[in-house]
Amino acid sequence: MTDTTHAPPRREIKSYVKRIGRMTEGQKRAIDDLWSRYGIDYHTSPCDLATLFGNAHPVVLEIGFGNGEALFAAATSDPARNYLGIEVHEPGVGRLLKQAVDAGLSNLRVSKHDAVDVLRDQITRGALAELRLYFPDPWHKKRHHKRRIVQPEFVELVASRLASGGLFHLATDWEAYAEHMFDVLDASASFDNELGPRKSAPRPDWRIETHFQKRGERLGHGVWDLLYRNH
Repeated sequence: MTDTTHAPPRREIKSYVKRIGRMTEGQKRAIDDLWSRYGIDYHTSPCDLATLFGNAHPVVLEIGFGNGEALFAAATSDPARNYLGIEVHEPGVGRLLKQAVDAGLSNLRVSKHDAVDVLRDQITRGALAELRLYFPDPWHKKRHHKRRIVQPEFVELVASRLASGGLFHLATDWEAYAEHMFDVLDASASFDNELGPRKSAPRPDWRIETHFQKRGERLGHGVWDLLYRNH
């Protein structure tokens, strides 16, 4: 029998690297002062989203919102729906919270925990109207492809949390990652591409051109928007 007493703990592969960035005093103060209003602490029991937002409006979840440009624009322009954002980079969280309070938003909540954990443990089945995954890390080196968040297991987790007919909207500026997304999503029995297999869509009106996207386009990157409906 193998002695595992001193075996190292199993290391879970993460799809992100938590960047160490300088947080301004304003961003830190926003998290300290506004987290009780907008923040969702991680725990292993499901959230009641209607209680969390104070209404039963449809909920849109964005994973990896960066500095919050797209999420803030969406929540501001679409008050009939609730928006939940997940981001582990705290300067971006602080920036978004400050914008949210300055704009008086009531339909926005934020988590700064791992997105897979939040989806699995805190979001109930069929609770989301839409899930948005914009410009995730492409992990372009072949040996790092296993770190890409878009994998079959993740896609089925997303499907289970979307309502029937719910939308999974992905965007990337890496063609190789777009092809990988098509491979995984088109192989899933849970989703249909709105435009047909391996078809990308023009940028929808609800996804603004962010600073990140404009930088990629200046570097000659294309942009692919993928729209998949849950069965």
